[in-house]
Amino acid sequence: MSTLMKYEDVVANFDPVLGIEVHVELGTKTKMFDAAPNAFGGEPNTQITPVSLGLPGSLPVVNHKAVEYAIKIGLALNCNIAEFCRFARKNYFYPDLVKAFQTSQYDEPIAYDGYVDVELDDGTMFRVDIERAHMEEDAGKNTHIGGAEGRIQGASYSLVDYNRAGVPLVEIVTRPIEGAGERAPEVAAKYVQTLRDIFRALDVSEARMERGNVRADVNVSLRKDPSAPLGTRTETKNVNSFRAIDKTVRYEMRRQGAILSKGGKVIQETRHWHEEDSTTSSGREKSDAEDYRYFPEPDLVPVAPSREWVEQLRQSLPELPVVRRRRLREEYGFTDMEMRDVVNAGALDLIVQTVEAGTKPVAARKWWMTELSRAAKDRQVDLVDLPVAPEQIAQLQKLVDDGKMTDKLARKCLEGVLEGEGDPAEVMSKRGLELVQDDGALDAAVAKVVDANPDIVAKVQSGKTKAVGALVGQVMKEMRGKADAAKASQLLLKACQEK
Repeated sequence: MSTLMKYEDVVANFDPVLGIEVHVELGTKTKMFDAAPNAFGGEPNTQITPVSLGLPGSLPVVNHKAVEYAIKIGLALNCNIAEFCRFARKNYFYPDLVKAFQTSQYDEPIAYDGYVDVELDDGTMFRVDIERAHMEEDAGKNTHIGGAEGRIQGASYSLVDYNRAGVPLVEIVTRPIEGAGERAPEVAAKYVQTLRDIFRALDVSEARMERGNVRADVNVSLRKDPSAPLGTRTETKNVNSFRAIDKTVRYEMRRQGAILSKGGKVIQETRHWHEEDSTTSSGREKSDAEDYRYFPEPDLVPVAPSREWVEQLRQSLPELPVVRRRRLREEYGFTDMEMRDVVNAGALDLIVQTVEAGTKPVAARKWWMTELSRAAKDRQVDLVDLPVAPEQIAQLQKLVDDGKMTDKLARKCLEGVLEGEGDPAEVMSKRGLELVQDDGALDAAVAKVVDANPDIVAKVQSGKTKAVGALVGQVMKEMRGKADAAKASQLLLKACQEK
């Protein structure tokens, strides 16, 4: 492990500058330049065509829907949309790039000169300037057999799956992110999270980082102060979680700080993130753009989106996530911390759908952020992947509101719903969870408890009405938890006074 400087010392002695390149796989039905299916998974090398493999004589054609999605992303990031742009060949050799070049955009991106406002945990807004967003194709996927942690080092052989080759990508490149200071790790993570939320709001990608739909290359450099020239940067490749992005920035700042404080020089290189110990390691010295020998792609016509089409797409954009969260926070009466926790848990859309199904916001938040969050953690899945729908949670809460179940019984009912036993009403009936509606049975239980507890009855009669709580517990026990506690309390108070 590299020598590290204390984080507090780094921010006291250096000014961090970030640059982040985010790749998002677009959710089109087919690939960027051919009709091969664009779908996650599948047997290796089954979702390919001659174009995917760059076979001689095969000719690419631009995916219209991918261009549309790219324009939407550019508009959501407040970018200018090019009136004319071209694809280029980015020349380099790697086994997963069967053509020995990547079809991308170089000096003529589809979108450029934008920005995105990022909301930090405490509500502070931080603006990140966008240099460009350009279209390109993904490479295939290498699997190294026999090496440590799936890496090529020490591997006996490698396999290549070209199913991913040609999947449409948009790469979003920031300008240098300055002024973040000690909050640089948070800014980096929140920026990528903001982009992920935008992709989902636009419905241009599933944007699942664990599947590689969204990947971030994180550039970090240090300089003595904001007036000094930019320092030498490193680029940590393919970081695919918000937590890892935060830790990557933090680690690189500490590593580079230790080097510079001893008079050393930071090497411009790519680096690899290691989840197991939250470190980075050296990859290869970083190539500059001119090393790729870009030249215009001769097999593709330029892209020239009409201004009318661009404006139509602009008008079709949904409410963007930051604006939506602020509106809902006010409408629902959530605190800043409550909304932050909801967003971080991936529960906001689920709560919105539950509210739309007829539940009050506070009740919807309660279910998704307590019982259901615990269930998701126990099952090691995301909230959205639990086998329960927002409409079912709304039904469950209505049964409570209608006095058919207590919260305690409703939690037992929810267990049955999660086990696939049916909708809440069905589970309530099957498990016998409905509150006893027979007033005669409740009256009998109240009478029995009052007769058995003369001392407590005397306290209630003397004005110590809180003592009735002990009697309520006994009534609930007599009724096996299937009584309305509020109603039982009222009956007990009346019975004590009449005793």
